[in-house]
Amino acid sequence: MNDLTGFQRDLLFVCAGHDHPSGQDIKAHIEEYLGGEVNNGRLYPNLDILVEAGLVEKGTLDQRTNYYELTEEGRRAIRQRWAWERRQHSRASDARSDNTVGSSAD
Repeated sequence: MNDLTGFQRDLLFVCAGHDHPSGQDIKAHIEEYLGGEVNNGRLYPNLDILVEAGLVEKGTLDQRTNYYELTEEGRRAIRQRWAWERRQHSRASDARSDNTVGSSAD
């Protein structure tokens, strides 16, 4: 997960939050989150990177539509990312509290 770009992490989280989303489903969700259009030339190569990394499995819904699903490794990567983010938020909160306490004593 450390080698992923922010966009790839966002795609991973979209896959985690939906049941077998198609590429177009993922595109719609990521565009809503980013607030702008994502072209297929950016979307699908990045999904392929996640598949090659073993974080996402690609399957077939019909002859024209693929779906994407997190692998166990992908779920583990997300849990690790969440744990890391919680630690960072906690540290930032502690630092703000320390600064607030110090400044009120002046």
